[in-house]
Amino acid sequence: MAATATFAAMSQETPFQKNILGLQLPTDPRWVNLAEMSLEEILTDHAYCEQKAAVSCMSLIQRYSNKDELVDELSPIVTEEWGHFRLVLQEIRKRGLQLGKQRKDEYVNALLAFEKKGGSEEDRLLDKLLVCALIEARSCERFKRLSEGLDDEYLCQFYRRFMESEAGHYRTFIDLARNYIPEEKVWQRWEEWLDYEGRVMLQLTPRGDRMH
Repeated sequence: MAATATFAAMSQETPFQKNILGLQLPTDPRWVNLAEMSLEEILTDHAYCEQKAAVSCMSLIQRYSNKDELVDELSPIVTEEWGHFRLVLQEIRKRGLQLGKQRKDEYVNALLAFEKKGGSEEDRLLDKLLVCALIEARSCERFKRLSEGLDDEYLCQFYRRFMESEAGHYRTFIDLARNYIPEEKVWQRWEEWLDYEGRVMLQLTPRGDRMH
């Protein structure tokens, strides 16, 4: 399914889609204004987010190399995420800006603290897939905000393409979870993740120099 079609179908797929891709708390609209005033910083953070997404997929492939569908589905995402890093880097260079230092991602670190460290291998796999799906969902929501709220029309289109791509990645991680784990268990845990992520968002101060 094409990314655009995937994005359009999301709201009808399951009863768990409360907002965009199920997220319980929308981004504060003021974040877009802050991001626009910190363009070099937000582009830098975006570039590193794409890089880390590629690395996360590679780590999953290495850890679960015996799961053929996972390997086959995530391999092209590695290529796509790295291509996204290069696109953002190109945009930074085109605007005469600098790729800054990678910074601590408080949002992702807070999510990782919710992962199950013990339990069964199935539980650990489920959480790894769902945390990736959640990061992609929030990224998609942030890109949607940028695509609708920036004054720069070119950047609006730039981020709309990223939004559509992230929606497709979200779906891939959800589908992989449903492939390897009973669906009822997937949705039950997904609801727990959505609730936790909403609480994390309430605790974080919107920052224009961070994508999350």
